[in-house]
Amino acid sequence: MFVNAKEMLKKAAKERYAVAQININNLEWTKAALTTAQEMNSPLILGVTGGAAKYMGGFSTVAAMAAAMDKSLKITVPVAIHLDHGSYDECLACIDAGFTSIMFDGSHFPFEENVAKTKEMIALARKNNMTLEAEVGAIGGEEDGVIGAGDVADPAECKTIADLGVDFLAAGIGNIHGVYPDNWAGLNFDVLKQVADLTGGLPLVLHGGTGIPIEMIQKAISLGVAKINVNTECQLAFAAATRKYIEAGSDQKGKGFDPRKLLAPGADAIKAVCKEKFELFGSAGKA
Repeated sequence: MFVNAKEMLKKAAKERYAVAQININNLEWTKAALTTAQEMNSPLILGVTGGAAKYMGGFSTVAAMAAAMDKSLKITVPVAIHLDHGSYDECLACIDAGFTSIMFDGSHFPFEENVAKTKEMIALARKNNMTLEAEVGAIGGEEDGVIGAGDVADPAECKTIADLGVDFLAAGIGNIHGVYPDNWAGLNFDVLKQVADLTGGLPLVLHGGTGIPIEMIQKAISLGVAKINVNTECQLAFAAATRKYIEAGSDQKGKGFDPRKLLAPGADAIKAVCKEKFELFGSAGKA
């Protein structure tokens, strides 16, 4: 049974580790993330973008598949199913679909509008026993059509949003979605510290977890980041393993074309990424 993310992130913030949000794109992704979390005794957040949900048949389809899989696989670690970078309408759809957590991304609106819409979403989340993530300062790069230039958030604005009663907050600190370019300037830890100080221990979120150097990840966690999102790294690992399988001609041997065989190396690659992240973020053994 899925839970909201409140307790797992409060514990992570207090004990200075981070829960991984593994974004899912199909059945294999979901199964790989759930089984690895169970094996590693780690809490887990399954992230779903609007684009991924559309690909999989809609938010209700995703929620039903994931919940049934959680039950069938006898998963006992805490798992939340969370909307990633949701629009206002997508948040409403996920409430109806039975998600346990939502992210309302109002970072592209004028700040006052972000505040107003976030207030509405907090009320709806409370009514439905869901957790709510908000964002200040657009995250750079592109993820399913969500594009940002890697803004650095205003700490005062972060405090204003935090004071509304959000459960966790994504603050742009120069991080981006996707693969980081060679000339990337790195994370702005001065801003992260200011945000952490002003928001009084609120769990903070680091989007764009793929490709950030280990020492930066560890420093971010030490400063209050309690949730780190991983998507591109799993996609790259899945693609590389699938390519290797096909280039080796394995799909042309026996019944190697069977999708259960064809997709297995990619699924194993996702599991390896999840294991690496649970260990790096410090969530292994914390369920």
